[in-house]
Amino acid sequence: MKAKPPEGPFRIARSSTGLGLFATDVIEKGTFIIEYVGPKITSEEVERRRNTRYLFEINSRWTVDGSPRWNTARYINHGCRPNAQATVSRGKIRIKAIKRIKPGDEITYNYGKNYFETFIKPMGCKCQSCERKRAKQASA
Repeated sequence: MKAKPPEGPFRIARSSTGLGLFATDVIEKGTFIIEYVGPKITSEEVERRRNTRYLFEINSRWTVDGSPRWNTARYINHGCRPNAQATVSRGKIRIKAIKRIKPGDEITYNYGKNYFETFIKPMGCKCQSCERKRAKQASA
């Protein structure tokens, strides 16, 4: 199945960490951006798929497998100083802006401690704020 074009004030584009989701219009603070979607799988199935990167836990029993390319929200990258936040309500994962996002800005949210420790920390965080911090330290 081919990925359909994103429906919303954003586009998928090249990012410093691979592909990312970028605002095409102003997204005001508090605005709903997109829902993280995919098949719901059980906790037992999660154990079998241990190193899958697109799993998003809804509760202790259910997790969304966001790996299908039609899940446009999968392109939102981690940010240590994010401009969006994911919240789980009634079994749905909704991403909303926590600050004003300008056109051209990459949309990011914090993936959480467990994901960070497992997938990001071993390789080094490549989010904008960490890259800026490293550049500042290198020039000092």
